[in-house]
Amino acid sequence: MRAVIQRVTQASVTIEGEVKSSIETGILILLGIEEADTKEDIDWLCNKIVKMRIFNDEIGVMNLSLEDVNGEALIISQFTLHASTKKGNRPSYIKAAKPGVAIPLYEQFLGQMEASLGKQVGSGIFGADMKVSLLNDGPVTIIIDSKNRE
Repeated sequence: MRAVIQRVTQASVTIEGEVKSSIETGILILLGIEEADTKEDIDWLCNKIVKMRIFNDEIGVMNLSLEDVNGEALIISQFTLHASTKKGNRPSYIKAAKPGVAIPLYEQFLGQMEASLGKQVGSGIFGADMKVSLLNDGPVTIIIDSKNRE
């Protein structure tokens, strides 16, 4: 499981001209799921994200977590995070999970994030053409891959 995490002051996702979800202070998570991902990847990644100290404390040092600041989360599925660009100019998405695998894992990830934060998280719609808008705070952008834990 691969995630691009962006600290935001606001973010939203629009589908077919309608805002599906929006958040204020928190994080936007672009989530890529691969065939080899499991519940263990979900647990590890959710825990890592919720506890990651990327929010400023009272003296401006990134020392607070998403749960410390009672922040919100917007989670968008994005299979292109598993693009392979080794050959030619057209990316290959062979490692990205097919919908039959990816959708249940995406839904489990949403549920785990809600349980970890104790609140509802925003989301897009798996496979939809989505327009994501954000105001990156910092900017702070971090990439995490559950297969690179060491």
